[in-house]
Amino acid sequence: MKSKTTAAILTFFLGGIGIHKFYLGQSGQGILYLLFCWTLIPSLLAFFQFFGLIFMSDHSFNVKYNTGF
Repeated sequence: MKSKTTAAILTFFLGGIGIHKFYLGQSGQGILYLLFCWTLIPSLLAFFQFFGLIFMSDHSFNVKYNTGF
């Protein structure tokens, strides 16, 4: 079961290279983040995704990433 806190921490510190995407089971997006990390666009996206995760309710997180628990 994936943790919202772990996902947020990974997004904040390693989001620019897409580690959070691999953790959340979105490997295709994670590979794209790795391919384009030199452009800094993934870092900008991860910045906004971090806040999205922080403000997301636990229920919404579980429905989206933990298959409805």
